[in-house]
Amino acid sequence: MSDRLRQPGVLELDELVAEGVSPWLDGLTRGHLASGCLTRLIARTGVRGATSDPAALAAAVESDDAYREQLAGLASDDICAADAVRAVAAYDVRWACDELRPVYQATRGLDGLVSMDLDPRLAHDVESAVAEAEQALRAVNRPNAMVKLPATTEGIAAIRECVGAGFPVHVTAVFSASRYREALDAYAEGLRRALADGRRLSRLVSVVSLPVGLLDAEVDARLEGLGTPDALALRGEAAVARARHFYRMYDDWFGGADWRAMAAAGAHPQRLMWTATTVTDPSSSLTRYVEQLVTWGTITLMTLPTLKAAARRLDMCGDTLMGRHGAALEVWRRLEDLGVDGEEIARKLEAESVEGLAAAWRDLYAAVDAGRRTAHRT
Repeated sequence: MSDRLRQPGVLELDELVAEGVSPWLDGLTRGHLASGCLTRLIARTGVRGATSDPAALAAAVESDDAYREQLAGLASDDICAADAVRAVAAYDVRWACDELRPVYQATRGLDGLVSMDLDPRLAHDVESAVAEAEQALRAVNRPNAMVKLPATTEGIAAIRECVGAGFPVHVTAVFSASRYREALDAYAEGLRRALADGRRLSRLVSVVSLPVGLLDAEVDARLEGLGTPDALALRGEAAVARARHFYRMYDDWFGGADWRAMAAAGAHPQRLMWTATTVTDPSSSLTRYVEQLVTWGTITLMTLPTLKAAARRLDMCGDTLMGRHGAALEVWRRLEDLGVDGEEIARKLEAESVEGLAAAWRDLYAAVDAGRRTAHRT
């Protein structure tokens, strides 16, 4: 850790925060809470939010004794599997919301948020998704909780309805500009409905995430399959270029006349979040995406190892997204010329993300059920 980071009162990620980027913790579990890890991250590094993850939660339920007491209380046959899973997830999110409440208050509700997944099977039915979002938020019962919804075709409709109902929404699995546009439209329409129903727009927040690591991995695999010098030269460029394009769309959308009218009514912009920022290539820096995706009003989601690496050292070079839209479009033009179809890749990754989330939820149900059965026998 540098001398600068050792100075009293200086947060370890203060340079990143000073550039307008909010660092969030990815994969929240009860271990992060019971050990005081989240408390320390908030106090020492400047972490300003967190997201839960069903895969991480399933693994924690299987291995962490911190869940045993609650699982014993949920062992009754009168409690259905869905209610038990919701209760386990809500407990962690509620605790994290309380830890982050001072950040939430200090930022007037823009940060200090905790987002949690809903069972992805419900996203195929808008009415069910909205009902589950309401139940999940009621179970947590904290103003700084959010629900995640994937930006599938059905999910976009659920996002619109949830925002309209006054629910904070984290939009996930957005890989293409066309899908991002749909997410923006859904948020705006939801806000209009909320305003028409007399809801306070200042209490509504939303984020939308681009999984940068997943996009680069898919594109790079295709470029390596081509194997030409032109193809290999573009490895590692796709996701940052997509992020720059998204930020230009964000800037245009929330700088327009239509949005100014919504802002006057108290509405907040739907912030961009960079997810899947874990770097697996041993030849690359662990903090590569943290350093390459820097601009005001965005969020970078990091696992604990990536957060620790960023706290030790960041090579910052100012804003990396603003004013680079033209270069971003040129990267994707070159990719398309090589036969790398961005829309087809986006559809593939979206489908894989939803399938992976469904599998994680099956594992979570199995882990909670096994824990309840074990508790019931003891």
